[in-house]
Amino acid sequence: MRVLLAAYDSRGGVEPLVGLAVRLGELGARVRVCAPPDEEFAQRLAGVGVTMVPTGQSVRDLVTGKTPPAPGGLPRRAADLVAAFYDNVTAAAGDCDVLVATGLVPAVAGVRAAAEKLGIPYVYASYQPVSLPSPHHPPMPRPGRPLPPDVTDNQVLWDRDARDAQEVFGEAINTHRAQVGLPPVDNVRDHVFTDRPWLAADPVLAPWLRPADLDVVQTGAWVLPDERPLPAELVAFLDAGTAPVYVGFGSIPMPNPQEVARVVVEAIRAHGRRVLLSRGWADLALTDGGDDCFVVGEVNHQALFRHVAAVVHHGGAGTTTTATWAGAPQVVVPQGADQPYFAGRVADLGVGAAHDGPTPTVESLSAALDVALTSETRARATAVAAEFRTDGAMVAARLLLDAVRQGSPSVVA
Repeated sequence: MRVLLAAYDSRGGVEPLVGLAVRLGELGARVRVCAPPDEEFAQRLAGVGVTMVPTGQSVRDLVTGKTPPAPGGLPRRAADLVAAFYDNVTAAAGDCDVLVATGLVPAVAGVRAAAEKLGIPYVYASYQPVSLPSPHHPPMPRPGRPLPPDVTDNQVLWDRDARDAQEVFGEAINTHRAQVGLPPVDNVRDHVFTDRPWLAADPVLAPWLRPADLDVVQTGAWVLPDERPLPAELVAFLDAGTAPVYVGFGSIPMPNPQEVARVVVEAIRAHGRRVLLSRGWADLALTDGGDDCFVVGEVNHQALFRHVAAVVHHGGAGTTTTATWAGAPQVVVPQGADQPYFAGRVADLGVGAAHDGPTPTVESLSAALDVALTSETRARATAVAAEFRTDGAMVAARLLLDAVRQGSPSVVA
């Protein structure tokens, strides 16, 4: 059995494919991954013996502004993504038995088009329920298209979201489909999602609520135990005093990162805690050289989060999942997309606090830490971690291979 996995996403969106790829390999499948050409993705996949096909532009360079804006803006970038993923997937998947795609809509549309041309089954996967249409939640606002504040009917909002996706991406996707001999689609969102999307999220942290029109297959989060050791210098810092508070915003380009670093350090020190600051793609740095602070780059978060007093982060699916699995109390400072949803889930589960808004002040972050650093929150985080399903990637791998062998239309499109 041969499987191709594809994603155009940041580290939190590529990492789950690492877990799924490894579990598929354990079941005898041969796996390739189409992913952005960022070095950290290539190293991670190479480290577990998975072949990567670099596809599209560097996500990090786009997010951090190192890649100049393309002429034509979003429509041009969408067209480039559709073509890049169609071309690379078509070249890499000619002998594959199934394709799995996640990430940005134009990239997924390119994968779906390749699947149609090659006659290969296709699965779309999401890492959070709020990207999928449901009567139980509104859609996430698309860039430049905020949700109307006077509309509260979720079905009306989802209908609007489908129209927005068509207006933003439809021309680029349909122009490419015409070029490769495929018919146009009048609802690109539902076309790429299919009516049987998979949800690779933990059912306690991010449950799919029923009833709903979509026949969602929730597998559990695609996590893989990370055996990489922590750097010796970091271990020495952890051992030198009480558990620090970790702060990191992943791939989010935080505005005014120097001020953010100053605020978080001051708020954490006010609680008598040491600070562990992750540079991330915002390139956060310390404003002073106090020995109660330490800066880290790329490290094993699964191991690290088991040694911290709390995790302050942006609320991306990957970081929230890892912190929940580790049993670490959390403070979520959501910046957009699915992050307000995960902030709400952290608060609702009692495993931490949801910061009000994207810009922390010393006072607002201190108030959130007042909640996260209590013994009650620590106990609740430990209890929720015990309920976390660690077999999601294996569940998905078995389901995928069994469905392809049996030709099951109820699982793959």
